[in-house]
Amino acid sequence: MYLLDESLFFPDPNVTPDHGLAAIGGDLSVERLLLAYNSGYFPWYNDGEPICWWSPDPRMVFDLKSDRPMRITKSMRQSKRNRGYEIRENTCFTDVMKHCGMVKRNDQDGTWINKDMLDAYSKLHELDHAKSVEIFKDNELVGGLYGIDIPDKKIFCGESMFSLATDASKIAFMHLVEKLQQLDYHLIDAQVYNDHLASLGGAEMDREVFLDYLK
Repeated sequence: MYLLDESLFFPDPNVTPDHGLAAIGGDLSVERLLLAYNSGYFPWYNDGEPICWWSPDPRMVFDLKSDRPMRITKSMRQSKRNRGYEIRENTCFTDVMKHCGMVKRNDQDGTWINKDMLDAYSKLHELDHAKSVEIFKDNELVGGLYGIDIPDKKIFCGESMFSLATDASKIAFMHLVEKLQQLDYHLIDAQVYNDHLASLGGAEMDREVFLDYLK
């Protein structure tokens, strides 16, 4: 376990324990966050705790080069076509983050999306490194997702999503998948396994293979 200081440094993720926790401390500066994502790390910690940096093995991903990178059901297609949703991009990034932070999740007691995270990722968004997809119904935000874009590596690092209406987050994700495929991206990084991601078509990838995409 590494204790980070003010210097911009992360340990080699290849020697990180499988659970992924490699370092604590540091800060959420733009420079450190960009280094983290480009090195295969992401921050994940509860409010009031020191910043924890993770690079788990295996890694949950969506392979955009596969024949079926996402499982799209008939009901999802019907929702996109018939529910009157409007898809927007990067029009209310911070609102999307706030909604993601309010969602109750079965595998978490609280949220890692605290004020420091909101401020840090909003700065990344202002610099065009963080992106959001938003779903509106009758001009009201009802779903969306956000993440970190690494265009030179052709990877999008998904952070979180939320839904206040039927299939809203899934439609946002469908839109993201289709757009990234058009841009010839390789992967959407979904970080760690959960049943919801698996139901959408995500699969686990050896960390070593994932890190090769970042070289």
